[in-house]
Formats: sequence, C-alpha cells, structure tokens
Amino acid sequence: MHGWIILIACLGGLASVGVTAWMGHLLNERRRRHRSDDMRKNFFRRREWLEAEFLKLASRSGKPRGLEWANCDFDNEVAFARDRHSGELRALVGITVSFTAIEGGGMEDVEAVHNLRSATAVFRCEIDRWTTDGRAVFNLNPNETIRHYQHELESA
Repeated sequence: MHGWIILIACLGGLASVGVTAWMGHLLNERRRRHRSDDMRKNFFRRREWLEAEFLKLASRSGKPRGLEWANCDFDNEVAFARDRHSGELRALVGITVSFTAIEGGGMEDVEAVHNLRSATAVFRCEIDRWTTDGRAVFNLNPNETIRHYQHELESA
C-alpha cells in the first residue's frame, strides 16, 4: 500500500516539474516575442540613421574592388530574420546600387560599371541596439538571402 502512495507522489512531483518547465518555456517565448516586436519598432524609428550608417560603411569597404558607391536606394519593405546560432535579430532591406569607376582602379573601361546592381543591406540587433557593418549581399533580395543562408538564418 505504501508503495502505491510513494509512486503516486513521485508521479505527481514529476508532473509538477514538467508543468513548471513548460510554463517557464512559454513565458520565455512570450518575452522573446515581445522583445522582438519592440526591436522591430525600434528599427523603423532608427531606420533613416541606420541607412545612412550603412551607406557610409559600405562606401568605405572597398567592395566591389575598383568601384565607388555613387548612389544607393533602399526599398520600403524589410524582411526580419533570426540568427540560428546567436538568436540575434537581423533586418534585411533590398537596395539598388549604382557605382562609378575609381580612377586607376582598373574598372574605367568596363561598360557594366554603370549598370544598377540589386543587393540586400544587412542590419543586426545587438542586445538592444541596431547596427550595421555595411555588409551587402549582392544579387539576392532579402527573402532570397534568408533562403541562401538558411543554415544561419530563419525568418522571424
């Protein structure tokens, strides 16, 4: 008889631990979603500054070699993704870039220099702050970028 009481008490304790862990997981997920929503709003509030910072850094990157960034138009839509390893939020924005050849850079005689190029500008949310390093993923729009880097990114 005592064996059954002990078994029932143990099962009740295990169920209690399981429910507590499940509730904790739900609460953490809710907090993560709330923080993610807040950071998305923050991106749109800071978007103009972030785009200017992106252009400044991308122009200084020396990429593509022999070309200077002449103009960069940002699309209105933003695709958000989450880094699968760090959990950090990313904002991906389609851009159209035009270049000019840098004198002595070896690209002066290339006719395609003046062709408009499509790319994706990458922005990162680090802790509670949006930033960029001026990274552009050329020839892919934001959704294609997420698919191409699916081992690193997932739609958020």
